Amino acid sequence: MPLKRELAVFLVALLVVNTIAESPYRFFEWNVTYGTIWPLGLPQKGILINGQFPGPDIISVTNDNVIINVFNNLDEEFLISWNGIQNRRNSFEDGVWGTTCPIPPGKNFTYILQVKDQIGSFYYFPSTAFHKASGGFGGFRILSRPGIPVPFDEPAGDFTVLIGDWYKSNHTYLKSVLDRNHKLPFVDALHINGIGPQGPNRATFTVDQGKTYRLRISNVGLEHSLNFRIEGHKMKLVEVEGTHTMQETYSSLDVHVGQSYSVLITADQTPKDYYIVVSNRFSSILLTTTGVLRYSNSNQEFTGPPPGGPTIEIGWSLTQARSIRTNLTASGPRPNPQGSYHYGMINTTRTIRLANSAGQVNGKQRYAVNSVSFVPTKSGTPLKLADYFKIGGFTPGNIPDAPTGKGIYLDTSVLQTDYRTFIEIVFENKEGIVQSWHLNGYAFWVVGMDGGKWTPASREQYNLRDAVSRITTQVYPKSWTAIYIALDNVGMWNLRSEFWARQYLGQQLYMRVYTTSTSWRDEYPIPINALLCGDVAGRHKRPL
Repeated sequence: MPLKRELAVFLVALLVVNTIAESPYRFFEWNVTYGTIWPLGLPQKGILINGQFPGPDIISVTNDNVIINVFNNLDEEFLISWNGIQNRRNSFEDGVWGTTCPIPPGKNFTYILQVKDQIGSFYYFPSTAFHKASGGFGGFRILSRPGIPVPFDEPAGDFTVLIGDWYKSNHTYLKSVLDRNHKLPFVDALHINGIGPQGPNRATFTVDQGKTYRLRISNVGLEHSLNFRIEGHKMKLVEVEGTHTMQETYSSLDVHVGQSYSVLITADQTPKDYYIVVSNRFSSILLTTTGVLRYSNSNQEFTGPPPGGPTIEIGWSLTQARSIRTNLTASGPRPNPQGSYHYGMINTTRTIRLANSAGQVNGKQRYAVNSVSFVPTKSGTPLKLADYFKIGGFTPGNIPDAPTGKGIYLDTSVLQTDYRTFIEIVFENKEGIVQSWHLNGYAFWVVGMDGGKWTPASREQYNLRDAVSRITTQVYPKSWTAIYIALDNVGMWNLRSEFWARQYLGQQLYMRVYTTSTSWRDEYPIPINALLCGDVAGRHKRPL
């Protein structure tokens, strides 16, 4: 029987034993179905949430308990992950293969999230079976609590802008291409909120002249870095993935796959329709799609072609990335300034260098990190559940801390780390394409990025004062990016390429943040409604 709201509240009370009593609950009930969508002007089989493509926005406030009852009406297993939601002390709810059993067809599962000490612009997406290529994604906002100062005036409107690349083929076909060990073809088009260049309409955002609006832009695509711009309008960057930033102004903004940005725009031009333009980056094949910024008193449509933007210029993008910095005096989710945590004054206890690579294993296409290409355990048991029930099946620490130069091999790669340590990770990209890396459960400081080979001397150029804290970072071709992380969130957390085909074929791992003294103060027990699968199917939710 579907879980009723009263039962969901009871489950939350049992699970979140230390939740702040006054934190509100927000309830959502989602029906996931197939349906016909028209992103490129032709009918396609898409994934809808409550009949919508893209799915409905989740709008919450810092510390809210967000209860989402998901009914899977597809003919295959389904799972949703929450890009940027840290699920503090509770990786059981993270919604990726290594932490959470998928929802069987015809069944439901209630996610019990708390957006503890977070603000910002994020999104959710389906994490299994290449479903992301068919929809099932949507925006996830976390607003500041009343009384917590925000470093800009409240805008007249707040828009979710989901951009991405798109295939005419649905996820089933694309998955079969990868399962046959082939690379995917080049994408067919780009979209804005699920509407591409051949769609029946354009994505349209209506504004009143003289007013200021917030756009929350997320690249929910499968592979491509995208450039976002609005004809005749500047964009003031105010927030990146939960961090209020220095309010730099940009004519266009590179949004790498998996990333989210908040910008303010002011409708201060002649009232008419203006192009919103999204184009791909770093490719010899140029794709563009357009939307509409429409003044409410407009009586004039577009004139002329859409404005051009950067194409293959890496240096331009690197310079822009370095200009994105934390606003040290602004409040975050708490009233104290974001700069009160002096990350640059903390000594790191460990350096981990992670190098991506591509190659063949037994004649099959694979991607790897430090030569290890990730594969699930043979039983299919999520790593978090196998760890909790102490049944083994994987070996923590089986991926080296630095590239070995060996050929690619298959394993269930789990990086062992210690709770409450402060570490450095360097992403090394020797390949000729941009990489995009995401870590679940955490935000990290992007302290440095540059071309060439990383060496210990590279630390001399680190930004140890106001580096942006975010959840997804790019690594340019033949380049490196360095991040600092405070490991303050116990659990099993997915570290992955956001290039979805590479993730699917092995460019990912899990980070096991562990302490021998873990208690309920460090990590919540397994939810009593947790789905069990693989070797733990049919077990008690609490070990006997």
